Amino acid sequence: MSHARTTETITLGGGCFWCTEAVYDRVEGVLDVESGYANGHVDHPTYEQVCTGTTGHAEVVKVEFDPSRISLREILEIFFVIHDPTTPDRQGNDVGPQYRSAIYFHAPEQETVIRGVVAHVAAQLFDRPVVTEIAPLRSYWPAEDYHQNYFEKHPQQGYCAFVVAPKVEKFRQTFANKVRRA
Repeated sequence: MSHARTTETITLGGGCFWCTEAVYDRVEGVLDVESGYANGHVDHPTYEQVCTGTTGHAEVVKVEFDPSRISLREILEIFFVIHDPTTPDRQGNDVGPQYRSAIYFHAPEQETVIRGVVAHVAAQLFDRPVVTEIAPLRSYWPAEDYHQNYFEKHPQQGYCAFVVAPKVEKFRQTFANKVRRA
């Protein structure tokens, strides 16, 4: 007898999707991570279009996870440790609306969990107001193939070595019990 696996999906914008994807690829209970563009007003946008900041899209990762192994709350706790949700339209040197902090929910019941985590967890972590956009996922387009698993393919590339790798290490240290075992 086969058992259907129940999964849940959440879409997260935490600045550059290379960083966010690299972390969630290592989270126990996460089944799939895909980099993409969400909630803009242009169909099938290209990376070059999104980088102009005029398409309305956020760089995001779509995270599919097994809620029997990791909860949405835990997914969001990791999210708030690996990026700064207090800087509008920016993460570090990445500036523009495409780098905004955002959580796009796939089911209405996720919104309650998200708002609870923002009110309690994020508020305890930061001394400035959290500006994370919380909205239903209205549109999503996968990023080009060369963006998928970028950190795995290019760990020595400058941005990966100096920006992505420290975020992955911060995740490993802060959430050692959530790191996927090989």
